[in-house]
Amino acid sequence: MVVKKSDYEALLAEYSNSRAAIALLKQYRLYLEMVPSLRRPEDSLITIPLPIIRLRKDGDESGKTVPLTCDLGIFMCDPEWKVKTGVEIFVFIYRPQEDFSDLLTRWRETQVLLDKEYEWVMPQGYKHIYSQEAEEIYPLFVLFSETPERVKRGLMGANLPFVIQPTYDSIEVEVEESNVEMEKILSQIDDGIDDG
Repeated sequence: MVVKKSDYEALLAEYSNSRAAIALLKQYRLYLEMVPSLRRPEDSLITIPLPIIRLRKDGDESGKTVPLTCDLGIFMCDPEWKVKTGVEIFVFIYRPQEDFSDLLTRWRETQVLLDKEYEWVMPQGYKHIYSQEAEEIYPLFVLFSETPERVKRGLMGANLPFVIQPTYDSIEVEVEESNVEMEKILSQIDDGIDDG
């Protein structure tokens, strides 16, 4: 099976929700440990799909607004004070037909932009949060089981963290297979009852 645009879109939509983003971080423990409060995880992070930053000119003057090449920005927040902490995680979801160099280039472009002075263009519900640049930025790559092996090898070789998600087609196949198995088990149980 191949990765389809709908697989990418489904994960982007899923991880735009803070609960799903926490489930994603659970797959890479080092990043999960960065969440300020695991007792209040929804109040401890902000997820921004397809994030935008405003580059600063000299001083406090606003400069050019640019989109980042990542798919999702995850920002840690202090749940008590409702302020953004210095940790930012950038999620790069594998896109159909993307190769290792394409995926790595997206991370490198994000690094270059975030090396300048910037501020976040925050979604309406988070405009009150102080949105200065991060102290530390971290990448997380989300691949599919159908992603080419060279992409996985490349990320391992570059020492970049990734997790693997099934495509929705493969999930559907697994569900269908488990339904068939369940039907077999139920029919064997029925046969055993009939024999008894």
